[in-house]
Amino acid sequence: MKAIGIIRDEHRALAAVLHGLQFLVRDMRDRGTPPNFPVLSAMLYYIDAFPERFHHPKEDRYLFPLVRVRAPAVAAVLDALEAEHRIGASKMRTLQQALTRYREGGAPEAAAFMAAVEDYVAFERDHIRREEREILPAAQQSLTKGDWEAVDAAFEGTTDPLLGTDPGMQWQQLFTRIANLAPPPIGVGPPTESARA
Repeated sequence: MKAIGIIRDEHRALAAVLHGLQFLVRDMRDRGTPPNFPVLSAMLYYIDAFPERFHHPKEDRYLFPLVRVRAPAVAAVLDALEAEHRIGASKMRTLQQALTRYREGGAPEAAAFMAAVEDYVAFERDHIRREEREILPAAQQSLTKGDWEAVDAAFEGTTDPLLGTDPGMQWQQLFTRIANLAPPPIGVGPPTESARA
């Protein structure tokens, strides 16, 4: 069941970036901190590319089909989660467009971007919570040793066929870049104007 630990680790990394994004947006809204567009862009890139190209495809191809066969009682939850993978991609496009409009259009576009962030973060947190509370326990209880060997092999693989690279290293480097750009307390980059005041 090594895949369970990998999935939870991937969820934690994604949740950390979501938390950082929400923190920055609330700091901008509540304290008037100027937007740090390089950090915001890097965070959106990570959130978009990591789930869409790396995490969700592994769940959809390897874990969910086996859980669907072995634990039919959670079929409706699996249907909803698979639909959310598609909906999440659409929400991410909306979020990226809102960031572009904010970067190019200035303050009049800020509220729409901030609302899109809050919507996306709430959506993704709920999605992760359902996977961890309903699907992972069902998988642990119902998958066979042979099932786990196949799922573990998929999640432990070092080469992502969609990227053609070592995905773990790519995401680790991007995560490190975000931490180095983001201001305290979410990163180690330069403090924001509101923190200096």
